[in-house]
Amino acid sequence: MIQSERLLDRFLRYVQISSPANPNTEDYPSSPGQLELGRLLAAELTKMGAQDVEQDRYGLVWATIPASVSTNVPTILFNAHVDTSPEAPSDNIRPQVIRDYAGGEIRLPGSADKSISPQSSTALNDLHGHTLITTDGRTLLGGDDKAGVAAIMELAQHLIENPHLPHGPVKVLFTCDEEIGRGAKHMNVAKAAATAAYTLDGGGECEVENETFSADMLEVVVTGYNIHPAIALGKMVNAVRGLSLLLAELPREHLTPETTSGKQGFLHPFHITGGVGEARVNILLRDFETSKLDQYAEMVQAAANGAQQLLPGLKINIHRIQQYRNMADVLKRHPQVVDFAMMAHEQLGRKPHLGSIRGGTDGAQFSAMGLPTPNLSVGQHNIHSVLEFASLDQMVYSVEHAIEVLRLWSQHAVS
Repeated sequence: MIQSERLLDRFLRYVQISSPANPNTEDYPSSPGQLELGRLLAAELTKMGAQDVEQDRYGLVWATIPASVSTNVPTILFNAHVDTSPEAPSDNIRPQVIRDYAGGEIRLPGSADKSISPQSSTALNDLHGHTLITTDGRTLLGGDDKAGVAAIMELAQHLIENPHLPHGPVKVLFTCDEEIGRGAKHMNVAKAAATAAYTLDGGGECEVENETFSADMLEVVVTGYNIHPAIALGKMVNAVRGLSLLLAELPREHLTPETTSGKQGFLHPFHITGGVGEARVNILLRDFETSKLDQYAEMVQAAANGAQQLLPGLKINIHRIQQYRNMADVLKRHPQVVDFAMMAHEQLGRKPHLGSIRGGTDGAQFSAMGLPTPNLSVGQHNIHSVLEFASLDQMVYSVEHAIEVLRLWSQHAVS
């Protein structure tokens, strides 16, 4: 039996340590709270009896739970990230716990005009009777991904306390700065020495995410010529105007985040700076089919060519940066990794489903590095928002599911 109150206590303690990722620094990790939480996790892992506990020089926390069986069973790694999104406030998080949720609107005590309703958060309709944890309406909660952190910590202690449960070596890894795409920057696959891994960083329950976007970013630099507007005739080349012409040629009614869903990709201009002499824009390219990123890049180049023709003297340089690739490309070569996650739900009497992430995870980068890593549900809801909440019941189930995944790997190895 998973100790749900102990799991709840972990979660409440962890979310109250502010650990937002900071995209405006090259420091790693990008915020001191990540190191603080990592130190706490390392101390707790040591106290519970985990082996090889280490917070390395990059802030990543590693630990091993030794195998409970003597046969040659594959090593499985479980990962979550300690950072939270920078897209909502994260200082002075004050979680509220709602026991035996009876349905209806949830008022948030720190903000009179904010509430979580079943109409806008339809997942609530399936959570009657659950213990829910919300924010007070002023900050995010941090369930992304401290729900995963707490679940893995509870998994580790439960395995140590119950040596009769069959499993091979279990690696624990907590990464930093996943929210700004740097979670795998200092991941050492050789050090992990695992056959497969699972990130606990998904919403709801019973979903096994085996696909992500493939992703690139374009850095577009538009160079003009700035001169006083009073004497600009025939001389000024306005980079702002040139950039505006480029952006106006990109799709507006399709291939944008606000007009797509499911398996549809997009181009997403998301940050602009500059003036007459120079203007810049960063554009995200996203699609589940990696080859389509080339098509999207060609659209931007064609728009740039058109802008340069319209404004003689304008120069546009486009630098393409590869970010991550669809983890499905790797997981297809290792079907048992996803199969065992699906089978584990079925063995527990639940109906699983596959999911696709319209974004990336540490697992996508781990997979590209040679460690196949799908993503598993852990009870997160309304992430990156002051309306964020988590289900303790779903977190408990995620621990039960991980135990069953390990049993299947153990059974597979000795069958």
